Amino acid sequence: MDTKAFKRSLNQSEQYHRKGFGHAEEVSGQMESEYQSELIQQIRTNQYSLTRGDVTIRLAEAFGFCWGVERAVAMAYETRRHFPNEQIWITNEIIHNPSVNQRLGEMNVGFIPVEKGNKDFSVVDSGDVVILPAFGASVQEMKLLSEKGCTIVDTTCPWVSKVWNTVEKHKKSSYTSIIHGKYNHEETVATSSFAGTYLIVLNLAEAQYVCDYILQGGNRDEFIAKFSRACSAGFDPDRDLQSLGIANQTTMLKGETEQIGKLFEHTLMKKYGPDRLNQHFLAFNTICDATQERQDAMYQLVKEKLDLMVVIGGYNSSNTTHLQEIGIEYDIPSYHIDSPDRIGPGNQVQHKPLHQDLQIEENWLPPGKITVGITSGASTPDRIVEAVIERIFEIKGAVPALTEA
Repeated sequence: MDTKAFKRSLNQSEQYHRKGFGHAEEVSGQMESEYQSELIQQIRTNQYSLTRGDVTIRLAEAFGFCWGVERAVAMAYETRRHFPNEQIWITNEIIHNPSVNQRLGEMNVGFIPVEKGNKDFSVVDSGDVVILPAFGASVQEMKLLSEKGCTIVDTTCPWVSKVWNTVEKHKKSSYTSIIHGKYNHEETVATSSFAGTYLIVLNLAEAQYVCDYILQGGNRDEFIAKFSRACSAGFDPDRDLQSLGIANQTTMLKGETEQIGKLFEHTLMKKYGPDRLNQHFLAFNTICDATQERQDAMYQLVKEKLDLMVVIGGYNSSNTTHLQEIGIEYDIPSYHIDSPDRIGPGNQVQHKPLHQDLQIEENWLPPGKITVGITSGASTPDRIVEAVIERIFEIKGAVPALTEA
């Protein structure tokens, strides 16, 4: 498929919508009442710090809803207002936050069911309205919905669209796209659908494995088996690793994406020489500003004297997980929770350690004076962060935040 031509055609269709429907003012008020927090705003104006009793809360200076997420949720709210009686679907979670997705469910917005790992689009009828989430949808899904005669509301973050444009450039120049991301993450699935030949690497270790193969060769069958679910059909490492372009899932760790890009650049320079590098390597900056800001703020926060770190966000949220990794990197006890309901009863927390299942920890808040660092992923509303802070105050016997004079 000529994905660029298809997307251009879709953009010109009367059934395709990339902007709101004129209900911005009403939706803004609704979202403010449901998701924003006076307490969090007070903490921001107080140099991101708040002390009550024995507890000092230190907020990261960038956290929570990013512009792309807020835009996607607002468009979903507008869609419901504009089509009050139509059946509305979302191809996936609008964002990776359980409370926001639950709220949309309460607004009678349906989620495409998944059967054995595959989405069942048979539930969608001609004339239905279908929302594409903030991290996008594959070009195959868009084509299917277009052929069904659906009204498509595309809330894809412009930063994700920027990555799609990048892999289109790789494809046009017959370069293989090296995508730093998780092969089964919705955003990377969408990005790879716009690519030509591609290989997805999860981390620096996998990138090093590929670079070693480029320079030294290796076991072709082992290579193909290792990346069997993370490469384009018919991928041949002996043929397809000669000219490479770098792209990424926008929520990956900025530093690691940069390291991977430099590693491939140096590898191809070593193989082909500096004078031929431009014939074999392309790199564009596709790191999301919001992701970068939140990671930079987290690195700043963990330099302070913290007794523990609370990271709030969906368990399937990649950008939230990477914030958790930073706390662990600095040996700070870190607790990843997706809602305030994970705290209690008593001094207990149900949290998700990195790359592990949910665990319950008793007496997680130590006695005496403590300083708690708090951040949240780009899909987490301020209201959720407020509720977490309140629970911590309650456990430590501090005055409840919302009633403090």
